[in-house]
Amino acid sequence: MPVTGLPPYDPANIFARILRREIPAKVVHEDDFALAFHDINPQAPVHVLVIPKGAYVSQADFAAQASEAEIVGFWRAVAAVAKALGLEAPGYRTLSNMGLDAGQEVPHFHVHIFGGKPLGRMIAVD
Repeated sequence: MPVTGLPPYDPANIFARILRREIPAKVVHEDDFALAFHDINPQAPVHVLVIPKGAYVSQADFAAQASEAEIVGFWRAVAAVAKALGLEAPGYRTLSNMGLDAGQEVPHFHVHIFGGKPLGRMIAVD
């Protein structure tokens, strides 16, 4: 069942184009469920994006529409990428933005992996 209130998936978004290899990316992992690549505007020494291969606008859309295999495969890919990048022992942060208030810039569900230095507080307290 589609999630209400979300825009339709745009197959011309940059991540869809990366998946189709129309735009190059510095890939660090690929399997049947996910593609992981370095962010072009890194916010930490290590900043990698992990995207599912399916056409999902957001985490809510992914949770509602993806198969169990896709969901498990995607989250296993996130963990595998963090391990391959050597981030398990020192620690890392995962982040997923959903919607405009959260700052989601690309309407394709994705998870950011940040690491490589102490990251501080997640959110500044006003």
